[in-house]
Amino acid sequence: MRISICVGDYAKTPYCIPGLEINVRSMEELCYCMRENAYMLDLSLLDDGLVRWIEQECGLKELAGALHPLIHRKGSLSSFAVMILEYVGFYDSVTIRQVEQVLKQGAGLSSIERRKSQVDYLVRKKKYVAAIRGYDQLLQKWEEQERSGAVLPAASCLAAILHNKGVAYAGMMQYGMAAELFRLAWEKDPREDYHIAHLAAKRMQLAESEYVAYVAGNPEDYRYTLELEKRMERFSEEWELQPEYLQLYNRRESRTGGDGKRYYEENDRLMQLLKDNYRDSCSE
Repeated sequence: MRISICVGDYAKTPYCIPGLEINVRSMEELCYCMRENAYMLDLSLLDDGLVRWIEQECGLKELAGALHPLIHRKGSLSSFAVMILEYVGFYDSVTIRQVEQVLKQGAGLSSIERRKSQVDYLVRKKKYVAAIRGYDQLLQKWEEQERSGAVLPAASCLAAILHNKGVAYAGMMQYGMAAELFRLAWEKDPREDYHIAHLAAKRMQLAESEYVAYVAGNPEDYRYTLELEKRMERFSEEWELQPEYLQLYNRRESRTGGDGKRYYEENDRLMQLLKDNYRDSCSE
């Protein structure tokens, strides 16, 4: 059995990590969040508020004193994070070096690319409304920097922003918006996956006859539609191996087997779960 001894006091007042918007109440929680979200961290972590929290709430004056110069002498993000990780000792040296490497690699990214990584995280967490708002802010920032003549990341970055915003809309089942964003992404960066995503969204948006007519009107998309159908078939086969499919199959068996009470109870439970998940995805 492994026993972890906490370093410092358990904070009465939590600290909210900038960019992550996660509250932590102990040094171990801080280290865990830093490690799990290393690719999302930026220089906002070098914050006097964090140093005060470490000193006053966690009672670690020695660590706070060592961190203070890194903030005011413009130390690196990786040095700041590694100092915390090594002092707390929550992770071994191999893990700490991995975090350090991720932070050093992120230091070469533009502010737009770092912010994109943070918003992409919201999509993976199915926080679609917040993600769409974040992508809108990124696109606005891109336009402002373009007008000012500032150096921008490659066009592939803009295409990825548009594509991932489309993914967020698809997650909310707004397939028309998703299809348009996938199309714009493909125009910026003509990757096959972007074009297939556009066709997949149109396939979900339109009735079958309308989709067939749409494809017939765009013969240049023929090979893409073939690839899409292959992927759809593969996804269907994979879906039949998932626990969720087996659950639905068993529900169908309950209905045909005459166990109506169990069938409708399970229907109500699943409907409520889907509603809760959808509300959560649309929350701020």
